[in-house]
Amino acid sequence: MQIDILTLFPEMFSGVFGASILGRAQASGLLTVRTHNIRDYTDNKHRKTDDYPFGGGAGMVMMAQPIFDCMEAVQGQNRVHRILLTPRGKLLSTKRAKELAELDRIILVCGHYEGVDERVNAIIDEELSIGDYVLTGGELPAMVLVDCVARFVPGVLGSEDSAADESHSDGLLEYPQYTRPAVFRGMEVPEVLQNGHHAKIQKWRHEQALLKTKQNRPVLLGRFGK
Repeated sequence: MQIDILTLFPEMFSGVFGASILGRAQASGLLTVRTHNIRDYTDNKHRKTDDYPFGGGAGMVMMAQPIFDCMEAVQGQNRVHRILLTPRGKLLSTKRAKELAELDRIILVCGHYEGVDERVNAIIDEELSIGDYVLTGGELPAMVLVDCVARFVPGVLGSEDSAADESHSDGLLEYPQYTRPAVFRGMEVPEVLQNGHHAKIQKWRHEQALLKTKQNRPVLLGRFGK
C-alpha cells in the first residue's frame, strides 16, 4: 500500500514512520509512505501558503493554489482516494480504517492554521477527523490514520489475529491483559487465565470487555446493542 502525505511540515514524520512496526513494514515493502512539502508548489517567491480569510475573522487560511498544484503533481494520471484531515470530518473508525487498508493508494492532506480554502474540497473525496477536539494541524492526525490503517494491511502485524482481537474490533474495549510473573507485588493474575481452559478464558475475556466498556465508554454498548 502507498500513502502520500501533503504537508507544510514533512520533517515531523520521519521519526514516527521510520521506527517500530511502521518502519519494518516499509523496509519489507508492505507499506510505502511519502511526504510532500506543499510549500514547494506555491506560485509566489516567498513560499507563502496562507492568507487572510474573506469576511474577516481570526487567523489565516491555507490557500487553494499550492494544495491544488501539489495534489496534481503527486497524484499524476491515476485515480487515487484523497482525504483531508480536518476537525469537521467524519470520525475515523476501525471499520473505515479496514476499508482504507484495502485500497492500493491514498493521499492525505494536512490542514493547518484556521482551516483550508473550501475550494480544495473539489479535489478531496473524504474529510476525516481523529476526535472531537482541535489540534494545531493535520500532521498528527495523519500519523494516527497511517498507523491505524497500516495495522490492517496484510503482513504488517505478522499475525492476522492481532488486529482482530483488540479494542473496538468487535465494538467493545479490549479485555485486561497479563504476562509473567503470575504474582507481582502481591497482585495475582486471575486464576482463569492460568488454567488453560480455552472456553472459560474466552468467556472471562468477553465479560471483562463488557465491564471495561461499561466503565469507560458506555455509549458503545448502546451503539452496538450490547
